[in-house]
Amino acid sequence: MPNPDYALTGVHVVDVVAGRILRDRAVTIGSGKIVAITEERLLDPALRRIPLGGRYLSPGLIDCHAHVFIGQFNDGRTILPSEMTARAGQHLIGMLHRGFTTIRDAGGADYGHKAAIEKGLFQGPRMFVSGRILSQTGGHGDHRGRAETCNCSAALGGVGIIADGIDEVRKAARENIRQGCDQIKIMAGGGVSSPGDKLVHPQYSLEEIAAIADEADRAGRYVMAHVYSDIGIRRAVGSGVRSIEHGNFLTDETAKLMRDRDAHLVPTLITYEADAKYGMGFGWSEENQEKNAEVMASGLKSLEVALGNRVNVGYGTDLCWSPKSYQADGLLIHQKVCGPAEALRHATINNAKIVRMEGLVGEIAAGAHADLIVVDANPLDGLECFSQHASRVAAVLQAGRAVRDDYGLFGH
Repeated sequence: MPNPDYALTGVHVVDVVAGRILRDRAVTIGSGKIVAITEERLLDPALRRIPLGGRYLSPGLIDCHAHVFIGQFNDGRTILPSEMTARAGQHLIGMLHRGFTTIRDAGGADYGHKAAIEKGLFQGPRMFVSGRILSQTGGHGDHRGRAETCNCSAALGGVGIIADGIDEVRKAARENIRQGCDQIKIMAGGGVSSPGDKLVHPQYSLEEIAAIADEADRAGRYVMAHVYSDIGIRRAVGSGVRSIEHGNFLTDETAKLMRDRDAHLVPTLITYEADAKYGMGFGWSEENQEKNAEVMASGLKSLEVALGNRVNVGYGTDLCWSPKSYQADGLLIHQKVCGPAEALRHATINNAKIVRMEGLVGEIAAGAHADLIVVDANPLDGLECFSQHASRVAAVLQAGRAVRDDYGLFGH
């Protein structure tokens, strides 16, 4: 372990694993990592101390279904990637300041966005990127109108690629891997925003999904799949998909399969609430709104089914065109089902498992990255303290450095 550079003192530590508060502790930080959680009286007298005045210290949040490289609805033909990247920079810093210190981008952002953060060109969360989303012709990633025939990236909004057949999907997966993607995203079923499919219809053949999963596995990656229908979830998990995105029509039988296959569920419940409010304003059709209402009505049930069958449940937002300020509000939906302690696990340790960073992000423990949120309220009393309208976030630390400090707690 590194030697500590400083200590946060007078803090109540949120232990997300046990669902309890460790009161009046000191947290020592060195080389961007947590060195120890201890009592203040045991600190080296020479160690620099930053008193936090009895505030609460939470692990940085994780969003396992974010979108930062995406234009407005239907503007993929007019907005250049350079402008979308500039927008991404604004989205990324906003997420970090809300307390999301790690995100998994669910399609569009690539290794260049990740590298920009790592090199200090952008300020933003730690990123796990998917690059281009794989979609079959007429699938959820195919946003062309019925009269359009061009399958160029502009027609797909710059975030997807149409690949049909085993050879094409293998090549598309390999290209994403070559470009440094952390996971492969596929469209395994219909979606709310796409014009040519139905929610109930599964997409990609079993052979195509298995081929993509094989390519990902051999390169040390995995597959995450957009899918709503129960049959689509079952086909995806049975063919090697590790992470199910949305999953709103999940049944007990399929949840048991997910548990047995060690597959994860990433609900994205806040996007339906936000899109119901903003959808018609950014260009949705009546059909889009009807689909959205259908998945919103079933969202809480799928969460209950997954938790009841001991599926690892993560947390995602999928805020594409609605304001990203809703990012933490989905925690309030999760806590309706399972209470604040369990809901907070979804956005911390459970998501850490999904991105294969257990013990390194999503918890306050020796050896973990010092990605932390200083809060003026106890999160275990209610996760409203992270929400856009009732936020009590006072500061955010990334790798031990304050990237938000509302009250000058960390000096200059």
